[in-house]
Amino acid sequence: MTQAPLSNVPNTAGRFGPFGGVYVPETLVAALNQLETEYTRAKADPAFQLDLNNLLGTFVGRPTALFAARALTDHARSLSKSGEAAHIWLKREDLCHSGAHKINNTLGQALLTKRMGKPRIIAETGAGQHGVATATAAAHLGLSCEVYMGSEDARRQRLNVVRMELLGAKVITVDSGSKTLKDATNEAMRDWMASVDNTHYCLGSVVGPHPFPMIVRDLQTIIGVEAKHQCLGAFGALPNAVVACVGGGSNAAGIFYPFIDDHAVALIGVEAGGAGPLLGQHAAPLCCGEPGVLHGSLSYVLQDPAGQTADVHSCSAGLDYPGVGPEHAFWKDTGRVSYTSVTDDEALDAFTLISQREGIIPALESAHAIAHAVHLAATMRAGQHLLVNLSGRGDKDVDEAHRLIEARKP
Repeated sequence: MTQAPLSNVPNTAGRFGPFGGVYVPETLVAALNQLETEYTRAKADPAFQLDLNNLLGTFVGRPTALFAARALTDHARSLSKSGEAAHIWLKREDLCHSGAHKINNTLGQALLTKRMGKPRIIAETGAGQHGVATATAAAHLGLSCEVYMGSEDARRQRLNVVRMELLGAKVITVDSGSKTLKDATNEAMRDWMASVDNTHYCLGSVVGPHPFPMIVRDLQTIIGVEAKHQCLGAFGALPNAVVACVGGGSNAAGIFYPFIDDHAVALIGVEAGGAGPLLGQHAAPLCCGEPGVLHGSLSYVLQDPAGQTADVHSCSAGLDYPGVGPEHAFWKDTGRVSYTSVTDDEALDAFTLISQREGIIPALESAHAIAHAVHLAATMRAGQHLLVNLSGRGDKDVDEAHRLIEARKP
């Protein structure tokens, strides 16, 4: 029996099945409607598409490489009971200008900001890569830029704070709550409510009210579109499995979506298992959360028994978020995508493994995907192919990873 396509979402109400929607104050509804209208026009405008594609090619450096990770494959083979393992391939988003996949989204949204005639752009950031990418796009396209960042994340990601400021952005540190991504997002939303007439909020992931989850997904699908073409060229088939880390979920949505109706391709999202399974020790809403409303949409959210958004933990600032994009919730409930989690220790081990075996220092976010992918490949057959989205590079994480690795030594 033919399976119904899962790619024809969201509907006109911004729903991915029961998830998504628009849960915002009335002051933001007009701005969201304006954004959706302008985005619909831009998608049909050859001039917009040409501008964006030119920037992706000449400024970002796309297409990014598909890399045969032979040393990781050998390591997976050494873990396998059968002595066989799938070939591991990396989609090298770490090679993008500014160091991660985030620039694919921020350039598109910055162009939309200019089309709407707004001179100012704001953003939230956890790991700092979205902040750097927003600041980069703003500098290149002549927009004023302010970035909200939790003070704990600013400590962990000091290099990216310096990069944002060098690019001309104002970094506003947030000391409320857990001082991480959730709190930075809260403050950015408050700013937008007060400045909506002249400001666009460049949301960094596939979260938030409609049309943001759709727009960010669409702008990131260049990852999966390229990867499909590259896999067919490299080994003459689609991969047997695709693995990506999931925080808010933009890099995973970007690589999964072009494969979503290719049901022979297994899709696996990897959340932050943190320090353990108890609430507050991890950041795995798809594995451990319940449906709830956070930052303007209905999705899976980590909540305490009273229904309040829970504190979360991850060694990776970019995964340190209590919610997830509504399309991921939809994919989870339909069974199309499988979700699992990787602990801090497992991610740190993978961070060291790929650095020493492949000469690639990954973002700690991406290290979560690597950790699961190596063990998954060891359960697969020789001749099969596993694709991992290496969503960013690890310059920003070197100091924090070194601190955490040293702290584990006896």
